Amino acid sequence: MDPLYNGNDYWNNSWANDSFLNDTGFFSNQFVQPVWQIVLWAMAYICIVLVSVVGNIIVIWIILAHKRMRTVTNYFLVNLAFAEASMSAFNTVVNFVYAVHNEWYFGLVYCRFHNFFPIAAVFASIYSMTAIALDRYMAIIHPLQQRLSSTETKLVVGVIWVLALLLAFPQYYYSSTAQLPGRIVCFIDWPEYSVWDFKKMYYVCVVVLIYFLPLLVMGYAYLVVGCTLWASEIPGDSSDRYREQLTAKRKVVKMMIVVVCTFAVCWLPYHVYFLVHQFFPHLFEERLIQQVYLGIMWLAMSSTMYNPIIYCFLNDRFRAGFQRAFFWCPCAPEGSYEGLELKSTRYLQTQVSLYRTSRMETTISTVMPAEEGEPDTRFSVDLTSNGSSLSASKTVSECSSFFSSSNLAQVGLQA
Repeated sequence: MDPLYNGNDYWNNSWANDSFLNDTGFFSNQFVQPVWQIVLWAMAYICIVLVSVVGNIIVIWIILAHKRMRTVTNYFLVNLAFAEASMSAFNTVVNFVYAVHNEWYFGLVYCRFHNFFPIAAVFASIYSMTAIALDRYMAIIHPLQQRLSSTETKLVVGVIWVLALLLAFPQYYYSSTAQLPGRIVCFIDWPEYSVWDFKKMYYVCVVVLIYFLPLLVMGYAYLVVGCTLWASEIPGDSSDRYREQLTAKRKVVKMMIVVVCTFAVCWLPYHVYFLVHQFFPHLFEERLIQQVYLGIMWLAMSSTMYNPIIYCFLNDRFRAGFQRAFFWCPCAPEGSYEGLELKSTRYLQTQVSLYRTSRMETTISTVMPAEEGEPDTRFSVDLTSNGSSLSASKTVSECSSFFSSSNLAQVGLQA
């Protein structure tokens, strides 16, 4: 089976040896499971595919269909959602079928794709998260430096995919199928060199490049960002705008930390499993190893379905988008799609126009100095009344202006 380093290599070689002749003279497989186990595993894997594909497609729609959502961070989230939905749709079910039946039904072309694409998708996923971490680091630690533009962000996404395809290419190039007695297998026919073990070196490099290195970079970036955002006290006389901006930044960083930690936990057993197998293959000869492998693979593949759930719970805009997408569902709570920040450009332009109009209609208050011994006379001129209207208090006009500006400020504060 394996999508990444090709557990196929292990399953095909060792399980081929574990097939044995029974009393009738036909080959049988000692890893065949009872029907009830297959049904339970099938339900678990189908759940991953449904939640992952539907959830990530909705995430892509929320971002691309609303201009307000097209930020640098969200472009990388689109790339992350695309990679996870693709891997879930094209590999999860095939992995499960191959791991359960130990027979390849899908031909040579899909065998190569099956071994090639998951490495590229996982690389694109984790380096999209790394790019978000570095973007948050630059925005918070070095706020005066220029941020990535939309074009530059798309260029970075393109570079990520090019590197991902290059890293995965050896698995495509060496993939092959073979006819064994009673079944066909998909495996990687690694070249053998007398000086160095190409397969083992490749697996170690893959683990470092798609797991430990990016997690180290993200860990450092979020540690520094976290200390900056949470360790310092909010000034007592800071404006409401400053407080709201700081709160919004904290929410975004907290959401991405949860995403990264979820990814790390889901994929750690998978990487450890195959690294151990490369150096201690004799530990994987027991029949129980099939159940262990199915559980580890399920946990790794399940990482593709958690992110949409995390976005929905930890981000108001995404929650509004999901509520909009599931408006037809009776169990979905009623959302405030128009009340949150998930708004069209026309709506925002209307808000700005209303703000400007309210500023023009705001009365300009003037305090006239009183003659000595006489009480102060306060009056204000309303621009919309050509100066004919008098106001009894300066405070009212100041409050009106303050609330108008505050309302506008809240239109674009949430990150």
